[in-house]
Amino acid sequence: MRRPLNILLTALLVLGLGFGIYVSVSGQLSARSIQTVRGVIGSEKEDFFRDPDVIAALLKDKLKVEYTKAGSREIAGQNLAGQDFAFPSGVPAADALRKKYKPAQVYDVFYTPIVVASWQPILKLLAANGLVKVQGSYGLLDMQALLKVMEAGTRWTGLKGNSVYPSSRSLLITTTDVRKSNSAAMYLSLVSSVLNGGQVAQASDLATLMPRVAPLFLRQGYQENSSAGPFEDYLALGAGKTPLVNIYESQFLAAAREKSLPSGAALLYPQPGLYTKHVLIPLTPAGQKLGEALLNDPELQRLAARAGYRTRDAAVFQAQVKSSGLSVPDTLFDTVDLPSQEVMEAMIVNIEGQYPK
Repeated sequence: MRRPLNILLTALLVLGLGFGIYVSVSGQLSARSIQTVRGVIGSEKEDFFRDPDVIAALLKDKLKVEYTKAGSREIAGQNLAGQDFAFPSGVPAADALRKKYKPAQVYDVFYTPIVVASWQPILKLLAANGLVKVQGSYGLLDMQALLKVMEAGTRWTGLKGNSVYPSSRSLLITTTDVRKSNSAAMYLSLVSSVLNGGQVAQASDLATLMPRVAPLFLRQGYQENSSAGPFEDYLALGAGKTPLVNIYESQFLAAAREKSLPSGAALLYPQPGLYTKHVLIPLTPAGQKLGEALLNDPELQRLAARAGYRTRDAAVFQAQVKSSGLSVPDTLFDTVDLPSQEVMEAMIVNIEGQYPK
């Protein structure tokens, strides 16, 4: 009896050892098949790439992403040697990178409109002054009317019936540093078009346009380098610090999903509006593989929608928004086009030259 039992135990031991070796080798081979992809991203996408579900979905595609972050205009001007991809916000930075590195293909992974984060009492105050049209839980911000008020140097105390924000500060929209950040450059594109009679700014318009546009940035005071900074102030410090802040819609929606929006937070959609594309520029085959995965993997597209980004499937995006208890426009019909890269750069350089040295 003992000998057959010993044989059985030995066989089980050998099988167990063999299985352990198989699992170990299989795991090592699987780990070796994971490709690390390195790149530079706009700061607003950091939460997306840090999401454990996104990391897991990328691993299923045999990809591991390592990144540094920077303002989109900074990314366009960086030396990207040794990087596999660049993932700025906005077409201007993407176009500059495309011209510089000449990739065979670029990837319009997702997009998001420029919006203004505010507060329900301020939304109602602006509506009472004819600057906002309330649409359920969000508002439509009349940019032409608002710019007239801002150009006139109106202070918050100058708004009729203002008992909710008795501040003597100038009524301005807070942006990031237009010299470094795409979200501010998108705001620049928007206001330049509105102040140009609804026409996309051309080089011939700048002599008369920039004396009106530049003060909207110069009068703000200190500005953050990336879109994450002003929105963090909005979340943490409230209306006293940032009654109106220019952000990406995706930032607001992501905060809503995470239940980190303060009580009374409100979302305003500029009219006309402007979409920002998030374009991945591959610099190596590894970067190209990442672009393909982000664009074509249904799970990654779903996770992008969950993070607040609009994707090719509008139904998936709206389902994610509704799960957060918000309502947003299905699409923006009244939008402006971007100026050419050359005109955009000329406007930024003009403003840059007026900052204190």
